[in-house]
Amino acid sequence: MKTASITQSKNSLSHLLRAVKGGKSVLIFDRNVPVARLEPVAAGSLPDDARLRALERQGLIRRPLKAGSPLAALKTPRPRPKRGTSVVAALLTDRSEALR
Repeated sequence: MKTASITQSKNSLSHLLRAVKGGKSVLIFDRNVPVARLEPVAAGSLPDDARLRALERQGLIRRPLKAGSPLAALKTPRPRPKRGTSVVAALLTDRSEALR
């Protein structure tokens, strides 16, 4: 595991993130006391991933395209919610859940 002080982390964050993308963990110290750890994120392990998939299935959102030009996204038809589904209600529910 790679280690770095807070100052080193601030000055070389890009370098540390490259190491994390390569699969290494970085332990950050503040005056020789460990305070944080940078680790790679496993696919599908984000807490909001299930919620985003559910909203996508309902037709309320569309996640960004994985590859291709940004113009391709403009040419694709926008998502249409199912009949009887309120986009505004889904947005307000999502925001109220985020505040909890």
